[in-house]
Amino acid sequence: MKNKIQAYRKTKGLSQEELAQKCKVSRQTINAIENDKYDPSLQLAFTLSHVLGLSIEELFIFKYEGDGSK
Repeated sequence: MKNKIQAYRKTKGLSQEELAQKCKVSRQTINAIENDKYDPSLQLAFTLSHVLGLSIEELFIFKYEGDGSK
């Protein structure tokens, strides 16, 4: 799942470490999420959106990859 965390984090003037502390996770977790190497849990996704003051839809880009049937 793609996200805009890095852009919004920088807009808010937060380092990865500062965002990690506010979300009670490691800096490495924030780095992995920003680099699309890790999808956050639902709880962490909501925490990130709350801390950054954004909706889930603003922060994450979801593309449905279903089986193609309608």
